[in-house]
Amino acid sequence: MLCGRKNLDRSQPEEDMHLLSLFKRKAEEEQLLDIIDKYNDDMQIHREEVVEMMRVAVWCLQSDFSRRPSMSAVVKVLEASVEVENNLDYNFTIPVGRRAIRAVGNQVDAIGAIASQLFPSVLSGPR
Repeated sequence: MLCGRKNLDRSQPEEDMHLLSLFKRKAEEEQLLDIIDKYNDDMQIHREEVVEMMRVAVWCLQSDFSRRPSMSAVVKVLEASVEVENNLDYNFTIPVGRRAIRAVGNQVDAIGAIASQLFPSVLSGPR
């Protein structure tokens, strides 16, 4: 909605084809302004607020559910009485459970699946 494009856009160069990969790269480069919908005048007029909404969305999508804000915190951000957390994780492709297991050296099979079973409740956390 904020970028004016689909999640997968095959008309883009390969490195920009997947919106989440592009988003992660632009966030790491501190260039989120570059991906705002260029054809939407309201988005262009309110560029800084659009970037703030992107950061709120990322905060709500943290892989580690304990780092996600409560809805009351989101409302406070929207009211401008609280700021979005600064240390956000923009890696949406590998669940936090897999990253933690890989970090401690557990076996991973040829397709990247974890040898030990992770239950859905552990992967998703409370919503």
